[in-house]
This record gives sequence, C-alpha cells and structure tokens, in this order.
Amino acid sequence: MRVSQMLTKTLRETPAEADTISHQLLLRAGMIHQVAAGVYAYLPLGWRALRKLEQIVREEFDRIGGQELMMPALQPQELWEKSGRFQAFGQNLFSLTDRRERRMVLGPTHEEVTTEIVRRQVRSYRDLPQLLYQIQTKFRDEPRPRGGLLRVREFDMMDLYSFDCDWEGLDVSYEKVKGAYLRIYERCGLPTMVVEADSGAIGGKDSQEFMAITEMGEDQVIYCGSCRYAANLEKAQGVKPKVPPQMPLPLEEVATPGMKSIEEVSTFLKVPKSQTLKAVFYSADGQIVFVAIRGDLEVNEVKLKNALKCADLRLATEAEVAGAGLVAGAASPLGLRGIRTVADDSVTEGVNFVAGANRPDYHIKNVNYPRDFQVDLMLDIATAQPGQGCPRCGQSLSTTRGIEVGHIFKLGTMFAERLGAYYLDQNGEQKPIVMGSYGIGIGRLLATVIEKNHDEKGIIWPVSLAPYHVYLCGLGMDRPDVVAASEKLYADLQANGVEVLFDDRTESAGVRFNDADLLGMPLRLVVSQRTLKSVSAEVKWRHKGEGELLPLQGLAEKIADMLK
Repeated sequence: MRVSQMLTKTLRETPAEADTISHQLLLRAGMIHQVAAGVYAYLPLGWRALRKLEQIVREEFDRIGGQELMMPALQPQELWEKSGRFQAFGQNLFSLTDRRERRMVLGPTHEEVTTEIVRRQVRSYRDLPQLLYQIQTKFRDEPRPRGGLLRVREFDMMDLYSFDCDWEGLDVSYEKVKGAYLRIYERCGLPTMVVEADSGAIGGKDSQEFMAITEMGEDQVIYCGSCRYAANLEKAQGVKPKVPPQMPLPLEEVATPGMKSIEEVSTFLKVPKSQTLKAVFYSADGQIVFVAIRGDLEVNEVKLKNALKCADLRLATEAEVAGAGLVAGAASPLGLRGIRTVADDSVTEGVNFVAGANRPDYHIKNVNYPRDFQVDLMLDIATAQPGQGCPRCGQSLSTTRGIEVGHIFKLGTMFAERLGAYYLDQNGEQKPIVMGSYGIGIGRLLATVIEKNHDEKGIIWPVSLAPYHVYLCGLGMDRPDVVAASEKLYADLQANGVEVLFDDRTESAGVRFNDADLLGMPLRLVVSQRTLKSVSAEVKWRHKGEGELLPLQGLAEKIADMLK
C-alpha cells in the first residue's frame, strides 16, 4: 500500500474528546472514526489490525476443537424472558419492535441463542462435548461510553460456549479455553493477570477475568503477592481488621448534637471508626433495605445486589428514607420493624459499637450483636481494602488497576433448565446440559495492546498485530535513483511475503518519520541518497533507538527472516 493513496491522514494534535492513550493514538493515526457516542468505524489501517487479531483468536480456538458459526444479532425478546435475563440486563439491552409488533433485542451476548441451537441438535451424551464460537457484533447501551474502543455501545466480540454432560466435563472445557486465552494474549504481546470476578448479568457459578495491568484501567484488582490470590474489587474478599476484645457493656444513650457522619461521631465520642456501626439505605427493586456495616468499612454494592437477588439496586433518596421513618445520620438496626435489614459480618467482629438512636442528635453506645438487634441477612458485603489480610494465606493484600480483556464463566445448568436443553445419558435418563460461556472484546483487546505498547511518539505494534510489517520511506522521491531503489525494494519485500506501507510522498523527512513513529509499524526502512552511496538502506526497529545500514542486495529476504 502506498501512503499517497491511503484514505486516512494523520493528525498532529490530540483530539480534545480522547481521554485515553489508545483513543488518542487510534484517532491521530487515522485508524478509527467516531460515528456516535460509543460507536466507531474501523478505517483501513485499524481494520487490518483487527482482522489479524481475529485470526489469532480463530487459530487458538480451532486448535482446541472449537467450531466457528455465526448467529444473528437480532434475537426474539421471548428467549430473554424465558432465560430470566431480560430484567437482569435492564437498560443496557437495546430493544425494538418489528412491523408485526414482535418484540426483539439486539444481542449483547448469545447464551440464549446458542442454547436454543444446541437444544435442537444434541440428543445424547454421544453428541457432547461441544465448543461453539463466533466473532460477531454485539450491542450494549452503555450509560457512559468512554476511552474510545475500551467501552463502547457497538463492538465486535468473540463469544464461545461450551456444552458438556457434567461438571467434570465443564472443568475440562473451561481449562482448555483458559489455556487458549493465555496463548492469545501471549501472541499479542500482552501480559495478563487472571482474577476472580463477579458473574453479573451473565449469571453462573464461577467466573474469572483476564486483566491487563495498567493505570488507565477502570477496574480495580485486589491481589496477594504471596499466594497469587487475585480478584476484581467487585468480588474480592479480605480479612477484616480485628478489634481489641472487650466485655459487653450496658446500652447507653448519648447526645451527639449535629453529628451525622461516622467521622464526626467517632471524633466526638473519641472512639475508633471500627467501633461504630454505619447505616446505609438502598432501594432494591423498589423496596427499602437497611444495611449495617462496621464504620471503618464500605459497602460493596455488587455483593449486596447478588445477596438480595434484585435486578435494580441504588441508594435510596432522601424522600424514600424519610418515608420509611428512618433518621438519616442517626439510624441503627435497634428496634427496627417492617424494613428488610442486611448486615455485613463485620458486626460480629467487635463489641460495644456506637450506633444511631433512631432520633436526631442522639446515638447509643455499647450496641452488641445479637444481644441488641437482629437482621434478616448476614454475610460479607464489604469492599476489600489493600492492607487487609489475604483470605487464603493471611498476608497483606495490595491493589492495582487493570483493563478487562476477557471473561470466562461456569454457567452450569441454568440456561439448559430454563430453555429446555437436555440430553440422554448412558442409562437413557434425561439430564440438563452443563454450559460454559467465554468472551473477548476484540476492539477492546486491540486498544489495550496499544495502552501497553506505545511511547511519546506513537504506537509500537507487535509484529503479530501490525497493520503492515514495514514502513518503507523513500527520501528524495524527486530523484530517479531513489525512486528506482525504493520501488524495487517495495516489490521485493512484497514478493517475500512482507506487508509494506510505502511512504512515496514528497513531504519532509521530519513529517514522514513522525508519521512512521505514530503509526508504529515494527520496522522502518529508509532509502535515500545517503544510504545509496553504500548501496544500502537504513533499517530500524520501532522499539529501538538506533537503526543500521544493511545492503540492498538480499535485503528483502533478510527482512522476512527478521520478522519471523
């Protein structure tokens, strides 16, 4: 490809709307074009890189016995209602009605459709296991698209589904797919951390995410450097700090004029925050829920939502709190009636707590569970914090940030039972098919590679994903000798299977070198009057500081070997 014939042009200035490195560089390099919020077109260079990434994905899943198929983006809403996920996905689900008033959705994922296909194709245990995958466009109405390709509303995703006779078979399929994921990231030059994750609206028993560690990541990871425990903050557990043992004391009401926050109350009464009880009010599917947690901890809303098994969870409004008869800033579970109460298990890790007196400007000292109050649900709903103990080995936890580049789920029999996907076992008994679900956002993975592979000048593509292997630059294209040598090298490289982007423009060397660095092809070759004096070309790796002169004779073959 000749640069003079390319559709896109590079940008010198960073677009104001670009808030991540990958977004900035993809726009400046002319690889993507924003059509609407969270909706992008891939331009020729970006599309070439995306296709290479897709090919890597195909090769690795074909290698483990995956069968590629293509399912429709348009799906009957009825399937989603049968699976129970229509409400779970909520407003993230694009829905529409066709001319015959049939309700449809634009698929954010394909568990329902692929289960329906397997339901009609699989009859007995002899038909299992199956690994079915596709690379297809998905739609999710994200409330806040951001980061270019990192969080979008329309995106390409590889989604793979495993179908097995039993849980042991699922474990085998799960590990096969997990291995394929790790090889994909390795081939993309992207180190990842495997972390425990919340299954969210996808559902299922267990799930793991693959995190590319970067400060630009929107996910927080809690991990242990000793035993390699790692989990997304939504899922992470930590050993909560112990408090000094005390003998339970009698309840005592104290005045706390104007004191509402945990910080204010603990300072005023000269007690540590770990000796206070925090009250937080939520609306869960429209029902007020009272949450009690130790004052030095924060509520993990994902854990709470899972515990309540609700579709919608949000903080209650002031009006809702007042309507429930609760006193903001002075509420506690003592004497609470008619309101569902959930407590974090930290309330059992301490005695003589300070809690609200359920009337303004007063608190109660020496509150103890279960002597003084009861709850409807008690479990871990706290957000893990760095410095807490690891739940596996007890060593101190640390935190970092990452971008999720893949997610795998052990779904079990949920979809099979709800959608009627059964098989006959060796004894002729009908059993539900055990399922796994696995996804990689292709565009997000591409953007993450750039987040991890760039410098102040531009992108540094790994050879496996680069739109072209070589950026060939002829300096002095108004001189016949430079033109002839450049054209011959261009032809020789292509004849040896090397993908070449040939900068045949007459722009200055500075402009063209800046473009070469911005676009980030692995090798830059320069032919000029200077290099021709020694019948050579300058060869420079994008990730290295200095180039070297190599003879033109046999150079194309040598470049092909270097790229291997």
